Amino acid sequence: MPEERTEVTAYSGSRGEEIPRSFILRGDVVVVEKILGMWIEEESSGRQRKRCFKVKGSDGYTHILSYDEAKGAWSLKRTGA
Repeated sequence: MPEERTEVTAYSGSRGEEIPRSFILRGDVVVVEKILGMWIEEESSGRQRKRCFKVKGSDGYTHILSYDEAKGAWSLKRTGA
């Protein structure tokens, strides 16, 4: 499945970081049941930075949610069951 833009409901912690709590997939709300991993992807120039989360969704699938800090937008990629 290619990456697609999505709406995400996120929790903002005391340090300002955002942790995804749910997202929209084809019109349905999927709750993030568990965060399996977190990492940051940066371009070598340092101009583009994404915060990435590997999550287990209430739909039974594993997804990767990425937040592009420059664009202020979330994207989604399903990785499997």
